[in-house]
Amino acid sequence: MGHVEQSLRSDPRDLSIRAVPLRRPWRRLAACVLAVLIASGLWSVVTNRRFGWDVVGEWLTARTIMRGLLVTLELTAMAMAAGIALGVVLAIMRGSRNRLLSGFSAGFIWFFRGTPLLVQLLFWFNLSAVYPRIGIGVPFGGPDFVSVNANDVITPMMAAFLGLALHEAAYMAEIVRAGILSVPRGQVQAATALGMSGLQTMWKIVLPQAMRVIVPPTGNQTISMLKTTSLVSVLAIPDLLYSAQIVYARTFQTIPLLIVATIIYLVVVSLLTVVQSRIERKFSPDGDSVRPRPSVVAP
Repeated sequence: MGHVEQSLRSDPRDLSIRAVPLRRPWRRLAACVLAVLIASGLWSVVTNRRFGWDVVGEWLTARTIMRGLLVTLELTAMAMAAGIALGVVLAIMRGSRNRLLSGFSAGFIWFFRGTPLLVQLLFWFNLSAVYPRIGIGVPFGGPDFVSVNANDVITPMMAAFLGLALHEAAYMAEIVRAGILSVPRGQVQAATALGMSGLQTMWKIVLPQAMRVIVPPTGNQTISMLKTTSLVSVLAIPDLLYSAQIVYARTFQTIPLLIVATIIYLVVVSLLTVVQSRIERKFSPDGDSVRPRPSVVAP
């Protein structure tokens, strides 16, 4: 306070306060120690020949790895598209006044959120053990109009798609439901007063406004889905991770191939993060609310 008192005594008309920042030596010391540790770790990783950086550079753009990346991207896109579509339907059913519809949606969400994804993948992969043939026909023991071998339908890729999509749909249903609940009730009442049906109100009034709440967690779910697809390697699907495993099982260069997979995952996730931020900016109220606004100081 000595600096402030001196400034006020020198000129009583000057009422501005010249704040002196508080010195925090421990914070600077902690930052220096952290910087040294990070630099030491990076130097150890770069100079350690056992990481096999030459092998990493050799396999980073190899055709086998790129084919695995393509399978990963295909599974991510298909599972997210199906999960979003089914999640919207489940969210609408969850808010229905029909107890059968809302109960089915609640039960679906409870089951697929409550069981591990890996268990679901293995179940779909082994579905033929309980249903050797899948048919469509008269229920309760009636004849089937169409009947096919389950192994011909539930291929490893189909099992992976079903497991990922249904698991994602349960989470997307809750995300969409939260977005629907964020829309003021008066919007629905106004649409009803204008003579719009419930379906028209949902698609033209509620969902467009709910997108501001739905989009950010959906982007996070997409990024999570990209990484979650690595679980399909247990089904011998040649995704990115399984392709790397095939290579290091043959060359015995485990660490370099895992680094290759890690780098590719990081690159793709970084690109998705950029796309997510652009989409969020588009759905923000003023188009740039996610950007920091300059502070306004009164004269």
